[in-house]
Amino acid sequence: MKAVLNGFKDFVLRGNAIDLAVGVVIGAAFTGIVDAIVTGFIDPLVAAIFGKPDLAGVWTFTVNNAEFSLGEILNALFTFACVAAALYFLVVLPLNKLASLRHRGAADTPAAVPDDVALLREIRDLLHKETELLAAEVLPDAAEPTNRDEPTNQDDDEALGRAPQPAGDRRR
Repeated sequence: MKAVLNGFKDFVLRGNAIDLAVGVVIGAAFTGIVDAIVTGFIDPLVAAIFGKPDLAGVWTFTVNNAEFSLGEILNALFTFACVAAALYFLVVLPLNKLASLRHRGAADTPAAVPDDVALLREIRDLLHKETELLAAEVLPDAAEPTNRDEPTNQDDDEALGRAPQPAGDRRR
């Protein structure tokens, strides 16, 4: 039972569930703002332009006792476009600008290298130095550092058209 409760606690405290809950609450609260924009700005704008409180009564006609209202469709499209534009220019655009200003300083700092990667790089560099020192002691004329990008014996074999030798058998 304790494992089940711990699993539930992990699920609830995971970022996705909390973000979703906050999004639903903010969305519900944001409905009031959208309604205020529609009733306080868009509806009066439509009334000022068309002389009616909304477009529902515009371009209405009847055919065989069936009433068609293109104004209803136009009203929905116009309201959607106005609300979307208002939200974009009054909410989304300023928040994106604010987010870019906040993240601008974070992009300047390079990402930290994990400790295990740094340790492996240090080991690699020490082994490379040790190999160069050992090569200089065994072969005094090979005092120049070796280039890890030089062609291998296998590359030489392929360039000369010979079949590559097995890894343990590199006789020349």
